[in-house]
Amino acid sequence: MYPKILKLILAAILVITGVWQFTESNIGNGIFLIILTIVPVFLYYKNEFILLAFLKLRKQDFAGAQKWLSKIKNPESALVRKQQGYFNYLHGIMLSQTNLTQAERYFKKAIELGLSMDMDLAVAKLNLAGVALTRRRKLEATNLLNEAKKLDKQGMLKEQITMMKEQMKKI
Repeated sequence: MYPKILKLILAAILVITGVWQFTESNIGNGIFLIILTIVPVFLYYKNEFILLAFLKLRKQDFAGAQKWLSKIKNPESALVRKQQGYFNYLHGIMLSQTNLTQAERYFKKAIELGLSMDMDLAVAKLNLAGVALTRRRKLEATNLLNEAKKLDKQGMLKEQITMMKEQMKKI
């Protein structure tokens, strides 16, 4: 993984080289270098290992996703705040299958750090509601389900939310 500052330095070098190419009348090279600057700037805000872990999770390859996440050695210094949120979110999703206590901790940390998309925040709150429900904390689960319902604007989690509400009635 490349440090954040190295990505910014690379972007600055590409911009400077692009401007130099403009002054040398190499307009095509200058445009290409300016457009190429998008890559390190994009990778500054979206960590490459987190993106690869998301791709592995889409294929239900938890071992592969864990392998990519394990390459991030020191997330507090290597990642910006939102990336740290997604780092914890991905760990929470993977651990929700096996260890609910650790998964709850990771989801709470992800919500605290912030997630960019409302859908991801809704999934995190839905998972936290499930953990609260298994621990017989009905009030907390109800609050989290209501928050998840508000965040689910496309209605993709509607079925899971109603199923969880039915389970709450049984408790």
